[in-house]
Amino acid sequence: MSKTLYVGNLPWATTDEDLAAFFSDSTEVLASRVIIDRATGRSKGFGFVEVPDEQAEQVIAAMNGKELGGREIIVNEARPLNTTS
Repeated sequence: MSKTLYVGNLPWATTDEDLAAFFSDSTEVLASRVIIDRATGRSKGFGFVEVPDEQAEQVIAAMNGKELGGREIIVNEARPLNTTS
């Protein structure tokens, strides 16, 4: 099993590969994606990293508040998308 982590306050130039590489020092990265604005093609400043379930809490503790590209990132467990109004 795996858990998806939300990663916020990313530098605008961060790519999926950058995000995976940054987290790979702390854990096995199963997937990573930076969310891109469809209208502008630019990063929205946040993304998601998928990590093994048993390592999620340790990764959150280790990575939350770390600096990436001069910005202090926010890392927590991703919440399900609420599609109901």
